[in-house]
Amino acid sequence: MRLDKFLKVSRIIKRRTVAKEACDKGIVTINGKLAKSSSEVNIGDILEIQFGEKLMKFEIKEIKEHVLKNDAKEMFEIIE
Repeated sequence: MRLDKFLKVSRIIKRRTVAKEACDKGIVTINGKLAKSSSEVNIGDILEIQFGEKLMKFEIKEIKEHVLKNDAKEMFEIIE
């Protein structure tokens, strides 16, 4: 699954266009490497996103095309 779609479906970032902009600004990494919005994500990948002053780390647990809002948080685990 594309990174921008995963961020939207998992509700880490609410809109896909915002996820794309975050990737374009260079504030998203996958396994320590700068990520493009078109980068593919896999189960077990570590995402790092710089939200202002705060760095958030997530581990991908599941990848689903469609998910209910209440189940979205099961797609990832917050590491930091």
